[in-house]
Amino acid sequence: MAAEATVRSYLDHLTVERGSSANTLSSYRRDLRRYLDYLSGRGVTSLADVDAATVSGFLAALREGGPDHPPLSAASSARAVVAVRGLHKFGYADGQLESDVAREVKPPAPPRRLPKAISVEDVERLLEAADFDQTPLSVRDRALLEVLYGTGARISEAVGLDVDDLDIAGRTVLLRGKGGKQRLAPLGSFAARALEAYLVRVRPGLAFNGAGTPKVFLNSRGGPLSRQSAWTVLRSAADKAGLATDISPHTLRHSFATHLMEGGADVRVVQELLGHASVTTTQIYTLVTVDQLREVYAAAHPRAQATRT
Repeated sequence: MAAEATVRSYLDHLTVERGSSANTLSSYRRDLRRYLDYLSGRGVTSLADVDAATVSGFLAALREGGPDHPPLSAASSARAVVAVRGLHKFGYADGQLESDVAREVKPPAPPRRLPKAISVEDVERLLEAADFDQTPLSVRDRALLEVLYGTGARISEAVGLDVDDLDIAGRTVLLRGKGGKQRLAPLGSFAARALEAYLVRVRPGLAFNGAGTPKVFLNSRGGPLSRQSAWTVLRSAADKAGLATDISPHTLRHSFATHLMEGGADVRVVQELLGHASVTTTQIYTLVTVDQLREVYAAAHPRAQATRT
């Protein structure tokens, strides 16, 4: 079978049987197109003619760059190799390939980076700036940002909320994460109050302009608020609060986790709240706390540093 056909079958498998998100499919489609172009440039038209050295060569080409794309980072290269490994694994399991030649090709380990987080004081400034003028849309914006920070939700989870997912009296919210996984997250009093104000005072008027949607957060025309619009809401509030321009919705998620860890929350609890499949992903937040402890220790302990004489 031609490599193009195997890729199509694999993407169909991810869509129908794995229920992969639109963002995942888009990334895989782009990475596998690069792979097909790489194979085509070497006269390879069938995955049956690929060996482990070919897959390793593709990884090296990603890191080195070329005329059609700059060198990719370790994280981007790793994602592409994961897509290629998945393609070959699928082809082998489906009986299209006699062996899984990509199995032993390991993606590069991305550098371990500390998540970006802002202080509690900056979060409060951001939230206050969102609805400083108390217009209907600013009340909505405050509710959205309170939900993002108060639950640690991803931006897609927040804009994907339906009204029936909220239990304000019980202080919980049902979040739908990656791969269709659901989790029940606690809703703090600040987020609950902001949501209630929006649902009672603002959402009915916005919904009147639309065709009817169960989504919690609506735009001015009564339709569901998009991820891009939610980004704009955050950037606007950050500008008003005089905060850094690189703040993103994920910054609030990172801040949520970091502030929990600083407050003494168990890493396993934070894992559940964030919806991480593995605790290893969550443990990176412990590095933030350790760094802060190290700074305090260095400044406060009498024998932390040698005195120069």
